[in-house]
Amino acid sequence: MCSYQNHLQSIDDLITTYEAIRAGFVALALEKNRRATPFVAEARALKEAASQAESPIELLKIKGIEMGLLTAAGLSDKSLAHLMSEDKVEAVNGLIKNFLEPAGANFPEELVFRFLLTRGDTLGGSMRNVGGVLAQRKLTRAILSTLTIAGTRYHWQHSKSKKWIAMTNNDSEIELSLRGISWESEIGNRTLIYNLTVPLVRSNVDLCLFNLNPAELVANKSNAIEPSVVAPYVIALGELKGGIDPAGADEHWKTAQAALNRIRDAFSRVGHSPLTFFVGSAIARRMAGEIWNQLENGTLSNAANLNQENQVASISRWLCSL
Repeated sequence: MCSYQNHLQSIDDLITTYEAIRAGFVALALEKNRRATPFVAEARALKEAASQAESPIELLKIKGIEMGLLTAAGLSDKSLAHLMSEDKVEAVNGLIKNFLEPAGANFPEELVFRFLLTRGDTLGGSMRNVGGVLAQRKLTRAILSTLTIAGTRYHWQHSKSKKWIAMTNNDSEIELSLRGISWESEIGNRTLIYNLTVPLVRSNVDLCLFNLNPAELVANKSNAIEPSVVAPYVIALGELKGGIDPAGADEHWKTAQAALNRIRDAFSRVGHSPLTFFVGSAIARRMAGEIWNQLENGTLSNAANLNQENQVASISRWLCSL
């Protein structure tokens, strides 16, 4: 029996249900609110400080709100790195003259509204890939759980520091800042890395499983695998698509399928065929049919719907057993 048949019996098992779509949108809303919390707190602090001024021009005399004024003036964090001091002064003066002074006594509220408009754009930008972030967290937790119940000790790589940290008895929420997982099985060393540029493919791959330990998996600052890591050490490569919107399902699959085809073509040229797999949140009927056909003819090694707990658990066990 093929590995995917442990959790998939037909095309219907791959299709995302209405209930899963609804739950996915709710999860996105909750995550958006979580990410917005610091911005709301900043706005409250800005309003309290601005209330000390009797007129908009007096805001310039209040220490500690410079960044708040720049944000309210419509300048993003990225734009500030490219502006001279005089440009920033001009932007704040424009804010005061064109928007705060016309607001009269309500200028503190106007200031906060404009601050939140800019912060809203920042939040919107960070939310564009939130589906992928949530998907990675969910799959990661399933993999960690699989290793834990098997009694397999693991190390995990912190996404910012890139340091490898040994497993502890309390691993709650480490998936929030995890980039990689490494463990030793009966077969050998295994390292799973998210979002890695593979030179052979010349593009980013969502999930990469290697027959190497972290010390052997040498990566440079751009997260690209060094040429010293040759094709035979690559066990499996996969695409993870966490977007839940059904309207974008086909597009996500097209992107994933193109990436998987590039992987197969690149490795076939050097005589190697790593396993390939796909995990997605929004899977419509037509793409489910295409995925099923690829599983049946061996093009895809495995696949799962991220909204089905048994499928996520099964494909996690499969990854950990390779």
